[in-house]
Amino acid sequence: MSGTGVTADPQPSTARLDAELLAVYVTGRSRAHLYAFPETELSARQQSSLDRLLQRRCSGEPLAYIVGEREFWSLPLTLTPGALVPRADTELLVEQALRHHAALPAGSIIELGTGSGAIAVALAQELEDRLIIAVELHTEALQVARGNVRRFGRERVQLLQGDWLESIADTSAAMIIANPPYLASNDPHLPALRHEPRSALVSGVSGLEDIERIVSSARRVGMPGCLLLLEHGCDQASSVRSILRHYNYQRIQTEPDLTGLERVSLGYLQHA
Repeated sequence: MSGTGVTADPQPSTARLDAELLAVYVTGRSRAHLYAFPETELSARQQSSLDRLLQRRCSGEPLAYIVGEREFWSLPLTLTPGALVPRADTELLVEQALRHHAALPAGSIIELGTGSGAIAVALAQELEDRLIIAVELHTEALQVARGNVRRFGRERVQLLQGDWLESIADTSAAMIIANPPYLASNDPHLPALRHEPRSALVSGVSGLEDIERIVSSARRVGMPGCLLLLEHGCDQASSVRSILRHYNYQRIQTEPDLTGLERVSLGYLQHA
């Protein structure tokens, strides 16, 4: 989607794949089986179920909500409409965290607005020496995250209900990572995203209100040398860098995604 990393569903290019995945869901057969035996007929119950699911998909409901699952970092995460659907673009945030973590001081990783828990459990697969504290304000999303942390957290993820960094101790974080809401309240793409929680999408009139709040409060929570990593819309990189400079972060930079769009910005707190 132009200007964001939050894509709406459905897309014409995925229609055939989505239909196949729904057929797999209804029949319990693999896609390979469907291709190998195209003459197989659905039972009346299976056909009725598939028709209902296809109607939901055509109305724009994300496939992940229909089947209750979304893959992220090769993990089959459980998902409900209480949490935002994890996007492939967000794996860049995980990649950057793994790239930089070894040079950071000892301390916790704080992941804000964890939603389904996707980022936290992805990091737990790769990092053995860090406690990951995943923060989520909304109870519905926290319930989704709790199930995924039980399955994939490797006892390295601690869930905390709270409003951004308000419940995090002073000078305790070596890294703060977030994919916060970053759409403006009048963003024209919002109607196409109506099935997903608005609280995970919209950040005030500008789309930058939550990002600025995180950047400001991270100075209290981060230890000297703490890294702050933020995902944002691809047209917001310059504004996010300006916010980081305003709050005296150092070594500020923006990393592009695989298509070359500016997607993740970072900065470090000054050393003592």
